[in-house]
Amino acid sequence: MIEFAFFAIVAGGAGWLLRRKHLQRVAAGPDTAPVGIPGMARLPAGRGRWRMGRVCGGPGAARWVPERGEPVALDGARATGVRTPSVREAMVINPGSRIVSCVYAGGSADIAVMALDLAELRACVPQAPESD
Repeated sequence: MIEFAFFAIVAGGAGWLLRRKHLQRVAAGPDTAPVGIPGMARLPAGRGRWRMGRVCGGPGAARWVPERGEPVALDGARATGVRTPSVREAMVINPGSRIVSCVYAGGSADIAVMALDLAELRACVPQAPESD
């Protein structure tokens, strides 16, 4: 019986803290949301580690802003392909994400975003024209 009372108190305390945090976020407003598309990137493409961050900007002016480190300007970035992650990549990134391979003035990049964010990323990084 004492255990039930203890768990009820703990659950009530946790609910109170969560409600308080939610009210603080609502009071802060939508302007405090981070800007950009959340995802992971690997620079250069096919090598290196996947790093968490955000893709920010518009057509021709996109940039990769990692959680740690300096932003990388994706000058003139063009998407060369979209694919699902391999089994090995799915162990690091979300298996439900899509990987967009890009080329830009400074090299190449693989950018992984969730499938629902793919259209927004394709607006920032347009498709490269196909060469015959």
